[in-house]
Amino acid sequence: MREADDRRQAGETAEQLRLRQAREQNVPWKAWGPYLSERQWGTVREDYSQSGDSWAYFPHDQARSRAYRWGEDGLAGISDDQQNLCFAVALWNGRDPILKERLFGLVNSEGNHGEDVKEYYYYLDSTPTHSYMKYLYKYPQAAFPYKDLVETNQRRNRHDPEYELLDTGVFRENRYFDVFVEYAKESPGTILIRITACNHGPDAADLHVLPTLWWRNTWSWGGQAGDPTRRPALHDVSGPSRRPTVRATAPDGTEATLHCDGEPALLFTENETNMERLFGVPNRSPYVKDGIDSCVVHGRADAVNPEKAGTKAAAHYRLTLGPGESRVVRLRLDTDGAGGADVFGAGFDEVFEARRAEADAFYAAISPPGFGADQALVFRQALAGMLWSKQLYRYEVSAWLEEHGAGPFKAGRKSAPRNEHWHHMHNADIISMPDKWEYPWYAAWDLAFHVLALSLVDPDFATQQLDLMVRERYLHPNGQLPAYEWNFGDVNPPVHAWASIFTYRLIKARGRKEDVRWLEQLFQKLLLNFTWWLNRKDREGRNVFEGGFLGLDNIGVFDRSAPLPTGGHLEQADGTAWMALFSLNMMEIAVELTAHNPIYVDMSLKFAEHFLWIASAMTRLGDDTGMWDEEDGFFYDVLRLPDGRSERLKVRSMVGLLPLCGVCVFDGSLLADFPDIAQRFSAFLASRPEMVGAMHDPRQGGYDGRRLASILNEHRLRRVLAHMLDEGEFLSPYGIRSISRHHADHPYSFTVGGQEFRVSYLPAESDSGMFGGNSNWRGPVWMPVNALIIRALMQYYMYFGDDFTVECPTGSGRFMTLYEVAEEIARRLAAIFLKDADGRRPVFGGAETFQQDPEWRDHILFYEYFHGDNGAGIGASHQTGWTGLVARMMHLFATSTPQEALAGGKGAYAAKTAMPAHEV
Repeated sequence: MREADDRRQAGETAEQLRLRQAREQNVPWKAWGPYLSERQWGTVREDYSQSGDSWAYFPHDQARSRAYRWGEDGLAGISDDQQNLCFAVALWNGRDPILKERLFGLVNSEGNHGEDVKEYYYYLDSTPTHSYMKYLYKYPQAAFPYKDLVETNQRRNRHDPEYELLDTGVFRENRYFDVFVEYAKESPGTILIRITACNHGPDAADLHVLPTLWWRNTWSWGGQAGDPTRRPALHDVSGPSRRPTVRATAPDGTEATLHCDGEPALLFTENETNMERLFGVPNRSPYVKDGIDSCVVHGRADAVNPEKAGTKAAAHYRLTLGPGESRVVRLRLDTDGAGGADVFGAGFDEVFEARRAEADAFYAAISPPGFGADQALVFRQALAGMLWSKQLYRYEVSAWLEEHGAGPFKAGRKSAPRNEHWHHMHNADIISMPDKWEYPWYAAWDLAFHVLALSLVDPDFATQQLDLMVRERYLHPNGQLPAYEWNFGDVNPPVHAWASIFTYRLIKARGRKEDVRWLEQLFQKLLLNFTWWLNRKDREGRNVFEGGFLGLDNIGVFDRSAPLPTGGHLEQADGTAWMALFSLNMMEIAVELTAHNPIYVDMSLKFAEHFLWIASAMTRLGDDTGMWDEEDGFFYDVLRLPDGRSERLKVRSMVGLLPLCGVCVFDGSLLADFPDIAQRFSAFLASRPEMVGAMHDPRQGGYDGRRLASILNEHRLRRVLAHMLDEGEFLSPYGIRSISRHHADHPYSFTVGGQEFRVSYLPAESDSGMFGGNSNWRGPVWMPVNALIIRALMQYYMYFGDDFTVECPTGSGRFMTLYEVAEEIARRLAAIFLKDADGRRPVFGGAETFQQDPEWRDHILFYEYFHGDNGAGIGASHQTGWTGLVARMMHLFATSTPQEALAGGKGAYAAKTAMPAHEV
């Protein structure tokens, strides 16, 4: 490794220096991080069934005994960036039937609202290089109620609340341990580990702490299975010092060393499947994956290797903690040859204190100075959760298909349960996950939203994420972006271009040529994706688009990804609006690239014309049934029946608000700089006067001569906003709802073939099993679409300025500019997490332990979506991914003013806040 330049630039924090060293000098500060999953069992990657039932094929009960093929999981775990060598913490309270090595949750068929983790854990802190990280796990002292959680939830129906771990009573009288796991990097390859256990109960209690080091099993698969040259090893090398020490040796001879403070017993086994327990087949070795569990929990000393060697090892600490007592376990993982005799001297704690102080300095540098203490806490934990949600995602689809007997180039191959047309994919990268337990796989449109928040802390990682999805190992040869592992060929909303231009503006302040080249490379790949949409999702070539559920799961009257019970097809208001926005984002990129290379000027015009065709198709006049309903002042999906009839499906939902987001403001410089393009654009519009009859005329100048491309003209914009800002419809105290509250008393019903399809306002969980039943777009507040609405309002504001005001809330008599409306929505979204006047956080709903207990109330959970009336968190509890967007929204309105937005346009916020002070 080259010697790093450790000289700080003016105003640069220690963590920002590490980020710069990683970017400019390839110093491997990110070589180790929180790259383990929270759940590898029950995933598509590990499913080798013919039925494709991933949950049933590899359940939680098998996870302790069965080696994984594609990845690893663990409690508060870390790994190298290839997830070869892994470290995590295992616990035992003396009562559980198994070691607590990984998080437990219900599979889809067990939960009354689908799959759900049933544990309490928190991502409390992390820097972007993971130089400091902190994780909290709350471990009951009573036997963990595995059976009770499953059976009670199975008895409940979709209208009942979920049965949570607190409901079981295992935390009664505070009989639990807080287990804090902290990591501090002394150097890129030396990680100090501190595990602090605290007994909150009224009596002394025993706790077994087992820090565990293991190799991912790479030697049991494929044609080289059993090849000893591929097998890594762990050995006890405690030596004369008697300090428990484990040496890890990779097949290429590289080594790492785990030093353990104190006098724990070292237990060794193999990370290999216990065939005898699972399948009744003799084991190749007596030492298998669950050997340490058998030794500690069941007293089987013969289950671990007396030779002190294997591929999985744990240091067994036995602690007895009195009431209120805390004990600390210290370890040191050296992967770069560092170390020495005094590995646990005074310098150990000094490094921890230094890294924690550096983390404080980093967040102080990026946090708006006007934040109060509670705002700063929410902001920091949101970003820490996003950084903890990185995961090494490994999935070589061609090998997976071969192992199913479904290799794409084999004669007589079997049919694969899924993804057989994606055999080009070879994923093995660090990716931001939506939720490392509930969704331990990437989703393309989720990832685009993640990037907006991640760019606050690590713009380099953010740009890498966007680049990754369009590489040849991900992007389909036909141009489709992969959706998610359950079906890579499903269709996600096309938001990649929007995230790309947003991120580019943030990094543009660096003024590096590499950033322009990055944008240009993305543009070339996104052209393929845009063409795929045109060719595949515009059924009749009329510039109206389908796409299926498009990430909004159960929002429609019908399952929009399945054949319609009526026959025919849907023209989707959201699908068409997404394509209008895609066109505008591609135009924005082309305009930016034109400033560096005029060859792109024609592409700017091309995408302007695409937008106009699509927008006019959405708003067309005449006798045909279009998506716009003039009587209601709203957009709807249109059902086209086989006999030629058509009908609007009048559900007032986010589907009809998304056309509001098909908007972009331009400064007009392109037309001024390229008169030929201006003339061609004018001629295009002059020859089609009907095109702009019902949409905004892009020739009209706005504030400071700006131009606006918008599906909605001013009249229709005001009508849609009247619905959106009505507290009896979309405007919740905590953001914009996904379906209008109007449908609480006026459900929409559609009957076909004697069967009624019904949509009602459901502010909390879903009442159906559509799309697994674990998400609900029929009322709750979702952060990503709220972010798009805020973006749209800012675009309109930069065009209309302060003269355009609307009543907010509708009927209140209070008028706001569109900047103020955007700010108000962002304020309501942030209020989900912030303490109210009574000291309660709406996100915690009626969970009094969360609301009142000082050991719980300031540990924030960033749920998947939120109750449409009271803001309580629902769905996946650690979906910091796109819910972490709240950090970006809080930052935006704490660091910008309406005057700056009007004066500087789209680049004002980016130029002011994108980079640390020393880089601006």
